[in-house]
Amino acid sequence: MDYLKQNIQQVKSKIKAAAERSGRNWEDIHLIAVTKNFSAEVVQAAVDNGIVLLGENRVQEAKSKIDLVKGDVKWHLIGHLQRNKVKTAIELFSMIQSLDSFRLAEEIQKRAEQAERVIDVLVQVNIGREKTKYGIDPDDTESFVKEVAQLPNLKIRGLMTIAPFKEDPEDVRLYFRQLYNIFESLKEKSIRNVSMEYLSMGMSHDFEVAIEEGANMVRIGTGIFGARE
Repeated sequence: MDYLKQNIQQVKSKIKAAAERSGRNWEDIHLIAVTKNFSAEVVQAAVDNGIVLLGENRVQEAKSKIDLVKGDVKWHLIGHLQRNKVKTAIELFSMIQSLDSFRLAEEIQKRAEQAERVIDVLVQVNIGREKTKYGIDPDDTESFVKEVAQLPNLKIRGLMTIAPFKEDPEDVRLYFRQLYNIFESLKEKSIRNVSMEYLSMGMSHDFEVAIEEGANMVRIGTGIFGARE
């Protein structure tokens, strides 16, 4: 699977260039390889080529391959989480990047308390206010974060978004900039039980623009693994 090594090197060089253009250290950018629809064998090959963070969209799919992938890796849930899958999700993932409602937060709190764990989460913001996407309205993000911060078994570590798809990535720059401003505003407020460390935005199509606008976590699937079947 030589193509994986080549793709990973190419993605990392693009991350480095985008970080340098924005005056940042590229080593501060966290690369998440999105494993949706790719086999454990393919994912293992990516890990063997230096990938340490893996993102999965579905709990059931993750469950079928997490034990098969060996190495010092961490798995993040990046897709929508149904409340009836929370118990399994907190067993499988080191971070849930898709906290998109208070009812979900309450369920995570309940299950995390039972498991005597604190769960790292990112708040998903629907930055484009798209009806087809999950997430908190940008205007409600601060109040939502403050509400979730009251739950002792959740730790908000930052924000996540899926920007609207545009043919030209330049057309989503404004959305990334808007979320960065919300992120920085929340960081300045020093809310108890909230540490604004991670800004997860940008995927294979637009991650370079996302980095230029402040992302320090990018989620890349096809850019690493190729087109999904």
